[in-house]
Amino acid sequence: MTSGTALMTDQYELTMLDAALADGTAHRRCTFEVFARSLPHGRRYGVVAGIPRVLEALGRFSFGDAEIAALRATGALSERVLDHLAGYAFAGDVVGYPEGELYFPGSPILSVSGTFAEAVVLETLVLSILNHDCAIASAAARMTTAAGGRRLIEMGSRRTHEEAAVAAARAAYLAGFAATSNLEAAARHGVPSTGTSAHAFTLLHDSEEEAFRAQVDALGVSTTLLVDTYDITAGIETAVRVAGPELGAVRIDSGDLGVMAQRARAQLDGLGAVSTRVVLSGDLDEHAIAGLRAEPVDAYGVGTSVVTGSGAPTAGMVYKLVEVEGRPVAKRSSSKESRGGAKSAVRRHKPTGTAVEEVVHRRGTPVEIGEHDRVVPVDLVKAGEPVAGLPSLDEAREHLRRNLVAIPWEGLKLSRGEPAVPTTFID
Repeated sequence: MTSGTALMTDQYELTMLDAALADGTAHRRCTFEVFARSLPHGRRYGVVAGIPRVLEALGRFSFGDAEIAALRATGALSERVLDHLAGYAFAGDVVGYPEGELYFPGSPILSVSGTFAEAVVLETLVLSILNHDCAIASAAARMTTAAGGRRLIEMGSRRTHEEAAVAAARAAYLAGFAATSNLEAAARHGVPSTGTSAHAFTLLHDSEEEAFRAQVDALGVSTTLLVDTYDITAGIETAVRVAGPELGAVRIDSGDLGVMAQRARAQLDGLGAVSTRVVLSGDLDEHAIAGLRAEPVDAYGVGTSVVTGSGAPTAGMVYKLVEVEGRPVAKRSSSKESRGGAKSAVRRHKPTGTAVEEVVHRRGTPVEIGEHDRVVPVDLVKAGEPVAGLPSLDEAREHLRRNLVAIPWEGLKLSRGEPAVPTTFID
């Protein structure tokens, strides 16, 4: 077991488990569901990301001697619950939306079925992954749409936790980013990596020309030179003089980026470097990217905004008990209601492929499925074992691309509005 996985649970989860073991209810068959009551302010859809990470973490979720000792040291748990955890292994079922799927308010993104004892301890583990990864992928998908086919590079590792940086790079790639600067994400998840030098490399040398020459000598003329350490116009002139008109790209990280892109393109063309690309970075988000759409930009580097969900760092998902021994149960608190019963969903489409409705219904309830409709949830875990043949990261990336094409055009707007696909609930 990787250190820390089993202890990704909260005290209150183990307190409930302790009491349920004491009164005999811990072994009742239950279903917990993950859903979002609403989308972040201004959003019209969400992107499901992190499903493979949840399944991998679930497979490692066990309590060894070190974890039991740590829990015992708190003095907050009985030997009864500690003995139970020492033999913990999830043997239930998980059904959910596949990686790269879209979700809307109330979508049953994940259903975890098993005994109460098996499922209740997974809440923090599941939500910590899905709330982060879905938030990042949802923001990144908006940026991908705003970029209009231009290349996006994730470069936000320095603006978040070291493990969150790896997960964010993966989620951004799922959502359409072309590459990441995070080498751990490349090694762990196969995300393409890329990068260029920073201002420190230029400042290290006695002149900008010396720095550019050293980089070109080491990496070749296809490299990207950062031209805004001193004066951008002079930097571009020096870059082309050093590398020649076949220079791969120039990167600009400051100033009025729209104006700088225009000037850089005109200057490069005037110097004969017509194939040299213009890369922009520096506090970009989906709105800034959309604002640069008319400018001669070839690629964008996005950092802080993507790894923080562009203002929505969590997807707002919850993990709620919806069924006990086949009986629907639901929370009734004002503004925090849940809908009882284990659920599934059908997404309805026009013959053209445009999605028009998300029908969420209790499992077992007959629901008409038209020629162009599809059932969204799939089996993910059966009797504790992951289902074979789940999509790869690249397959999920393509699945998301097709899903975004299916959204009504107004659902892709960055302005505030209703969810792109309305949700209908059938009890």
